Amino acid sequence: MKQQKILLTGVAGFIGYHVARRILIENPNIRIIGIDNLNPYYAVELKQARLRELQALPQAGNTENFQFLQMDLADGAAVANLFEQEKFDSVIHLAAQAGVRYSLQNPGAYIDSNITGFMSILEGCRHHPVRHLVYASSSSVYGRNQKLPFSTDDRVDHPVSLYAATKKSNEMMAECYAHLYKIPTTGLRFFTVYGPWGRPDLSYYKFTEAIYAGRPIDVYNFGDMRRDFTYIDDIVDGVIGVVPHIPDARDGLSAPHIIYNIGNHHPEKLLDMIDILEDIIGIKATRNLMPMQPGDVYATYADITPLQKLIGFAPKTRLKDGLAEFVKWYRRYHEIAE
Repeated sequence: MKQQKILLTGVAGFIGYHVARRILIENPNIRIIGIDNLNPYYAVELKQARLRELQALPQAGNTENFQFLQMDLADGAAVANLFEQEKFDSVIHLAAQAGVRYSLQNPGAYIDSNITGFMSILEGCRHHPVRHLVYASSSSVYGRNQKLPFSTDDRVDHPVSLYAATKKSNEMMAECYAHLYKIPTTGLRFFTVYGPWGRPDLSYYKFTEAIYAGRPIDVYNFGDMRRDFTYIDDIVDGVIGVVPHIPDARDGLSAPHIIYNIGNHHPEKLLDMIDILEDIIGIKATRNLMPMQPGDVYATYADITPLQKLIGFAPKTRLKDGLAEFVKWYRRYHEIAE
């Protein structure tokens, strides 16, 4: 059986690292070429540590199954050359400039990475056809939507951050390219992903860091928020699970492009999450209660019925168990004695 070749963008990122690791461990017949620009939005050392973990896997040996390339997706010529040389079977596109609040400070980074970078990927798939393009969208596209749970049938016309607007733009760009060039494409709207090797700008990570440092934690909207926290292993199940399921315009789609929510389908109160973290760490936090911040939404809640029907997607990790795994990793990575 021919070895499959997958381009995985954002491989040094939180989700990208975990997806690559699972594939390398469980699918020896797949070769991953992972790219990342290693930008300094958060500590580059954490991204490099993830890459070292991947490269240390026995399954990755001698670039036979894993090769890393540092590359900026906004460099369209470099991306085009990569597609021409490698002839990928599939693409898992997870690279993006992340963060809602940062988009208020540095909007240009979101255009370069999320718009121009995604265009480079679409053009690569157009000129060097792949079996399937799977790309990351976000629950942030639901914006001011008041109906819960969020369904992919809901309108998403009212983003509250530029980050959300770029993710909605990605979905529209993907629909256009799928229609014009028949590129089989699946978008995944991620809901509040957490777990080991996570991003330091995310709430659970920031809270943990502050608690250990003895600093107060900033709790927005006075703690009155709900999030559909989804553990990273459950997310990886969904990402890898959709790759073999190639959308087809004959299946009732106007183009071979489909979008799924990928979340826990179980929103939790922010204050409950903080309580759980405090119990696991064994330290009570000083809570700095603050008003809602620009770009934030009150609640997220994923309707995952379509993904359940497609691949039997069934998140199984309870918040307290997932946070316990995160804190265990955090102590080890930051060399904190228990």
